[in-house]
Amino acid sequence: MVINLGRIISVANQKGGVGKTTTAINLSAFLAAAGKRVLTIDADPQGNTTSGLGINKYSLEKTFYDLLLQNYRIDEVTMATSFDGLFILPSNVELSGAEIELVGQDKREYILKTILADVKYLYDFIIIDCPPSLNMLTINALTASDTVLVPIQCEYFALEGLSQLMHTIDLVKKRLNPTLELEGVVFTMYDARTNLSMQVIEEVKKHIPSTVHRTIVPRNVRLSEAPSHGLPISAYDAKSKGAESYELLAETVIARI
Repeated sequence: MVINLGRIISVANQKGGVGKTTTAINLSAFLAAAGKRVLTIDADPQGNTTSGLGINKYSLEKTFYDLLLQNYRIDEVTMATSFDGLFILPSNVELSGAEIELVGQDKREYILKTILADVKYLYDFIIIDCPPSLNMLTINALTASDTVLVPIQCEYFALEGLSQLMHTIDLVKKRLNPTLELEGVVFTMYDARTNLSMQVIEEVKKHIPSTVHRTIVPRNVRLSEAPSHGLPISAYDAKSKGAESYELLAETVIARI
């Protein structure tokens, strides 16, 4: 009998608007479509991953917040989505209070790691959508993860904050999670009509050349529309350029095992 040892991947970038949640949603969906059992964790108080996978974040009785505060067990909070093999730990604005609630807790950086240790074997992949800041929720995610996937938009300020994120990853690796690795960088919002997009890619490759994914996600209207329908791009428009890009990313992530 083969036992899964689910690979835990944090999708992180402290800069907002880089396609982080879009990447978490669509990577999760394409991994599940490839026959993998996937748990997606919405660790962002905005709850956009939750609504983007078709869950009404305003009517939730149990959320990721309750799990962190140990009000419920993980099996009581985990929800099935409408997509085969894809499950979610949902969130809403309540999660914004977690930072204060966790301050006095012993070993608070390890809370999520401890929770996931009991269920890791149930999944092939666990994808964590981190908040757009380097707070205690992000630290918990990085401490629990095997790897970090960093979405970077192909725009002028792409490198702003990248060095700080890399520094945080290094600190977590040294002090909390020595096995943490960089899953890679995935470029988003690529516009082939501009020289700037290619310049950004070349600049990032100078800084972290060995971890740049060949997947480049273009600016794509269908990709932007999908979340408002509570659907990943695989269900909204599987033939779009955005769908092709995220399917390739999922194949790359699977091949890395």
